[in-house]
Amino acid sequence: MDHSRVAADVLKGVGGEENVKSVVHCMTRLRFAIRDDAKIDKAAVKAIPGVITTAEAGGQYQVVIGNEVPEVYAELGKISGLVAGTQATAVDPDEPKKNLFNRFISMIAALFTPLLWALAGTGLLKAFLSAAATFGWIATDTSTYLVLNALSDAFINFLPMALAITAARYFRASEWTSFAIAGALVYPTITPLVGAEGLTFFGVPFTMVSYVSSVIPIILIVWLQSYAEKFLYAKLHSSVRRFLTPMIVVLIAVPLVFVVVGPISALLSGWLGEGIGWIFANVPWLGGAIMGGLWQVFVIFGLHWGFVPLFTLEFQATGQILLIGPVFAAVLAQSAAVAGVWVRTRDKKLKSLAAPATLSGFLAGITEPAIYGINLPLKRPFIFGIIGGALGGAIIAIGGVFSTAFVVPSGLALPALFGNGNMLFLGLGLIAAIVVSFLLTVILGFKDPVDEDAPAAAANNDLEIRSPLDGTAVALSEVADPVFAGGVLGKGAAVLPSSGAVYAPFDGVVAAAFPTGHAIGLRHADGAEVLIHIGVDTVKLGGQHFSMKVESGQAVKAGELLIEFDIDAIKAAGFDVTTPVIITNAELYPEITSQVTGPISHGEALYLAKSVEAIALAK
Repeated sequence: MDHSRVAADVLKGVGGEENVKSVVHCMTRLRFAIRDDAKIDKAAVKAIPGVITTAEAGGQYQVVIGNEVPEVYAELGKISGLVAGTQATAVDPDEPKKNLFNRFISMIAALFTPLLWALAGTGLLKAFLSAAATFGWIATDTSTYLVLNALSDAFINFLPMALAITAARYFRASEWTSFAIAGALVYPTITPLVGAEGLTFFGVPFTMVSYVSSVIPIILIVWLQSYAEKFLYAKLHSSVRRFLTPMIVVLIAVPLVFVVVGPISALLSGWLGEGIGWIFANVPWLGGAIMGGLWQVFVIFGLHWGFVPLFTLEFQATGQILLIGPVFAAVLAQSAAVAGVWVRTRDKKLKSLAAPATLSGFLAGITEPAIYGINLPLKRPFIFGIIGGALGGAIIAIGGVFSTAFVVPSGLALPALFGNGNMLFLGLGLIAAIVVSFLLTVILGFKDPVDEDAPAAAANNDLEIRSPLDGTAVALSEVADPVFAGGVLGKGAAVLPSSGAVYAPFDGVVAAAFPTGHAIGLRHADGAEVLIHIGVDTVKLGGQHFSMKVESGQAVKAGELLIEFDIDAIKAAGFDVTTPVIITNAELYPEITSQVTGPISHGEALYLAKSVEAIALAK
């Protein structure tokens, strides 16, 4: 492939640089945010040698290149000013505002996505190294161990420096100025000052906390940096602003972290640690539930450092650490939750990331790939991990389980707890943490992300129909109505719903909104017409227990609520609620492939509809 030619032709086809608001790339696609769609020569872009196909989704014009998309993206950067600062997508001011929690989750996902494979790979290596040391396969006082430990531990140790780059891209700040700020936070002469007394900066006293492996401080300061740079670039003369801006920003930002962010973090951590210490002394089960359930939340915000002095003081005074026992439940619960994602997800990319994240979490206690890459962005697995960790932590605390050493909680560090306290409660607590988190994730599930790096359906004219309901996917032949079961009205699948809501399975138009509310017809942009029929013979209810939320002719987006229905009332009336989801214009899509069965959530792929063109090409 001539990467430079492809980049130039694609840029011309989308209307030139002036017609592009921003461009990013994933594993296979260039993703353009376009100013005026009418200026795109779609036929010309599709015809470019090296372009597999194009697609339009999520407000983006997507050009599918394949495995060589990074090279084309790099060439695009050489011929335009579009690339710098756009690799991670900041919030588009034209998009509807999400709530604060969802915006935080989206930001974390965007910042960590470029780092996930390195985190997962080095975390897995750390797990294997820990196992080798635990079983005596390698001595920890050898130079070989030191080298292996450094190369497996360095990335997580210097995580703020990696986050500085992704945060700069997200907030559109100077990457290398952000890198300089992060470097100061983990500088070799700074880290030994952690906990030291009498520290001042030009007479202003401050407390040094550890920024190793931290997340929130660097994200916060880069966000502030982005505003400071805009201000300075507007005020400083062009002859000096390129070097004065980074100098001023670094000079202000780093002391700001040390003098303001650090002490506030230390103060909050201290209060939190003392509070939980008091709870452990008076209501141990509650302390265990808090530590087991919220430890990973504390880690995200850097508040866990407030417990380190408590661990140390408790050990110095008693020779044991009670507070650390429930943390094992927290770590293993999040690891179990990501294992549940590994088992349940149908997204190949997510599954391949969940595998090493599960192993590094269970073995070495390195949960960053699991939390930042999977559980937190998916939300529900993270919550399930909190629930399992809280339950397990409470049980462990009731048993008075303690550690005789300061260890990083993990599967391989469990011997530190053996023989210390009630071992029955330790076993029950760990089992509860793992089993509850895993089963909640597998059974209740989560909204599987669309695998946007899978071969595009447009490339072979297959149409992906996603489930409009939460429940259990079954074959169409299992529907009690012989007309549906025999495929007389069309081919497809069915869903036995677990909740009373129907969502749009794709972007399209409402072709028919039945007045009785028991069924709806949708038309896809490619021409496919899909009928969603809630239950068997439910038309006899005359609209009772159904509430239609859209009307005929209305455009809808994938995931938009279409119908609400009272599933319990319909069942009580003696009706089967199994819901066929069929393509009624079978002359255009005569074959159904890749049909799934078993637990499914709305938005997950239900089946592929193979078009006449795709069948002809295959022959």
